[in-house]
Amino acid sequence: MNETEINIAADELYGAWRERRMIEPLTDRHPAISIEDAYRIQQGLIERRLAGGERVIGKKIGVTSRVVMDMLKVYQPDFGYLFDAMCVSSASGVPADSLIQPKAEGELAFVLKRDLTGPGVTNADVLAATEGVMACFEIVDSRIRDWKIRIQDTVADNASCGVFVLGDRLVDPAELDLTLCGMVLEKNGEVVVTGAGAAALGSPVNAVAWLANTLGRFGIPLKAGEVILSGALGAMVPVSKGDFLRVSIGGVGHCSVRFV
Repeated sequence: MNETEINIAADELYGAWRERRMIEPLTDRHPAISIEDAYRIQQGLIERRLAGGERVIGKKIGVTSRVVMDMLKVYQPDFGYLFDAMCVSSASGVPADSLIQPKAEGELAFVLKRDLTGPGVTNADVLAATEGVMACFEIVDSRIRDWKIRIQDTVADNASCGVFVLGDRLVDPAELDLTLCGMVLEKNGEVVVTGAGAAALGSPVNAVAWLANTLGRFGIPLKAGEVILSGALGAMVPVSKGDFLRVSIGGVGHCSVRFV
């Protein structure tokens, strides 16, 4: 894609986000779009949101679990940026009409105490740089109609970011085997998803190391103080107004969210 096409696509996705509307898949209209093109579109989208007054507070890894890969038919991880406006408190709830076609994922969030700059970041480096981990919900949302996405569509759309909700406590990851941490996700009092840390690229720590090393190739660090969402530990759950969700992660804690 040329620079004009990149800018048109970034404008279209930014407008769709602001106006809470869906657009047709970019991959239908630009069959030759590459993943590199998609990240250029994503960067244009990020620049537009920054110009609108938002602030980056972290990053996310997407499409890390096999069940999500199979659901979306996207078979490699991607990354996106988290903005301050995306962080919603459990107490306030998520306005359902602020999103288009939301789905909830139970995850582990990492809070960093020092920078991580790839390439060459190891799992030991990730643990040493982490202040703590907490249970969280990522509410993914897609501007692409009916979630008919390929990897290029979700990358361009900032990895299908919506909002996120952080849990009730911060835990030192050195005290846990994050690979074995079990997850139980309840919707309206019924268990609908179970999973474990191993679902996220074998371990949430692997996922954060992958992100640090992938971003390092672009000269982008993971920064001290940032929140890093490490990927779903089970299937995505469609949500709508009135739903109440709770996720419990063994040894880590709980997180809940209501859609109002």
